[in-house]
Amino acid sequence: MKTTLATLAASSALALAAQTGQAADLDEITVAYFLEWPLPMMAAKAEGAYDEALGLKVNWVSFETGTAMSAAMASGDVQLAVSQGIPPFVVAASAGQDLQVIDVAVSYSENDNCVVSADLEIDKTTASELAGKKVAVPLGTAAHYGFLRQMDHFGIDLASLDIVDMAPPEGAAALAQGAVDFACGYGGGLTRMKEHGNVLLTGAEKEELGILVFDVTSGPAEFLAENPDLVANFLAVTAEANSRWTSGEGGDAMLEVMAKEAGMDFEAARGAIDTMSFPDLEEQLSEKWLGGGIQTFMKGVADVFVEANSIDGALDSYEDAVNAEPMTIAHGG
Repeated sequence: MKTTLATLAASSALALAAQTGQAADLDEITVAYFLEWPLPMMAAKAEGAYDEALGLKVNWVSFETGTAMSAAMASGDVQLAVSQGIPPFVVAASAGQDLQVIDVAVSYSENDNCVVSADLEIDKTTASELAGKKVAVPLGTAAHYGFLRQMDHFGIDLASLDIVDMAPPEGAAALAQGAVDFACGYGGGLTRMKEHGNVLLTGAEKEELGILVFDVTSGPAEFLAENPDLVANFLAVTAEANSRWTSGEGGDAMLEVMAKEAGMDFEAARGAIDTMSFPDLEEQLSEKWLGGGIQTFMKGVADVFVEANSIDGALDSYEDAVNAEPMTIAHGG
């Protein structure tokens, strides 16, 4: 894992020399996004709302990983990345790439968790019984960070646990076979884990502890500094689409557009978005998110990666990796 992450980080660092800001008179920008990840902003994308609000052409390019998004921003090929995961962002920032978070694209705390075998009949009130148990954890990931935070919350001595490094699909299989007592993961692996056990904390309960699972909208710091109003307009369009979806106004018609844009069938898109939430601008500017929570969370993720020997080192602080100016403008501040 360290070799892979180091290679990605080095690639980003080498491309920094090519990273340039865009003048305020630019006539187009390129935005990165993911397929098979239905977000309300995709409806606005289909409607051409971004082009209209920004007064220029917005080119959309799909990527398969957040690390590829970082590399594209480093080379200057992409100006904004929507729904970039925090781990790849942290890897790039820790390597010296001057990226900044400007928005919480989606929160999905219910889609990343630890599941205890049903046979143990352990829940949050009896979590102390996990001491001495065997657990599958994908080391160096946000799920690993969430595991460490939950164990700390429940007062479980890590030295008492038999921790096995397993990707979520393998962890789910091990849990089903009784090879581990509990497992941590996300996505499809987590879904299969839940067939054989129960979570200790809900997504909302984890958020109360500061254990967040979310993707961000990010961009090169120079581009963001030179174009705060343009970026604010981009965030305002996203916020309107999120509000339309969250309020129920968009309904199935909006979901159909989102599914098409994401390259998914309707029911698959519904299943995915049911695990997501979209904080509004006011909430995002609060201490929980851009007001301090994201910066603290990124430091925690970076330290987990360092401990897991996945990256060489973390920044002393990630305060400069968050830029709230565009969102403050979008919110009317």
